[in-house]
Amino acid sequence: MIRSAWLALSLLAAVPLTAGDVIPGTRQGELVELLIQDCGSCHGLQMKGGLGPALLPASLHGKSAEYLSAVILNGRPGSAMPAWNGLLSPDEARWIAERLLQPDLP
Repeated sequence: MIRSAWLALSLLAAVPLTAGDVIPGTRQGELVELLIQDCGSCHGLQMKGGLGPALLPASLHGKSAEYLSAVILNGRPGSAMPAWNGLLSPDEARWIAERLLQPDLP
């Protein structure tokens, strides 16, 4: 199960960056690990939900990368979702958000 989650999320790093984003490959790997270890602890190792909601493209339909980036950076007051702005830059949060919205993820 963890192996399949790692494979699925490691594919996130293979998606091309959008214009203006400059996230080095080594940092992309760290961000994928953060998704697996930290986000996965609440959202499920396969991002199908748990304490937090599912983070699959179908469940995020209609939400923009800007919105998701803001949630990643600022958290959700009154919920278990913490703010990650102390550990992630706005570009890194945007990179994560864009990967979560990719329709080709399992």
